[in-house]
Amino acid sequence: MALLRKFEITTAYNDICDITDSIKETVSESGVQEGICIVYNMHSTVGLSVFSPWDPEGFKDLREEICRLIPTRIDFHHQHDSPQDAAGHVKSALLGIERIFIVHEGKLLVGGSQGIYFLEFDGPRNREYYVKVIGDA
Repeated sequence: MALLRKFEITTAYNDICDITDSIKETVSESGVQEGICIVYNMHSTVGLSVFSPWDPEGFKDLREEICRLIPTRIDFHHQHDSPQDAAGHVKSALLGIERIFIVHEGKLLVGGSQGIYFLEFDGPRNREYYVKVIGDA
């Protein structure tokens, strides 16, 4: 048993979007009791992360640290669209474009202080991500 869902999202510049509920709903709709859930985005300036949703100041810390580690600058060797775009490619490559989760007893296995986030490193853009739930054989 498997289910694939496509989600569309509109982002702002350097946006952090909570996609946890859409993933949990997809797992529930799938009917899979035991298996895996893959979350995948097809964009080279977006990353996926697991982070605590409880303190909004934590998102500021996350955004600031990512920008501190990979600042927007004009001396990137590749400059397809802009320095912001070039920095976004590096951020996405380091953070990753997919996450895999366990499905157990029909539910997404995430901690009580974990949420799943779509991080836009460019934008604003219309984006999409996919959720695939695969049951154990």
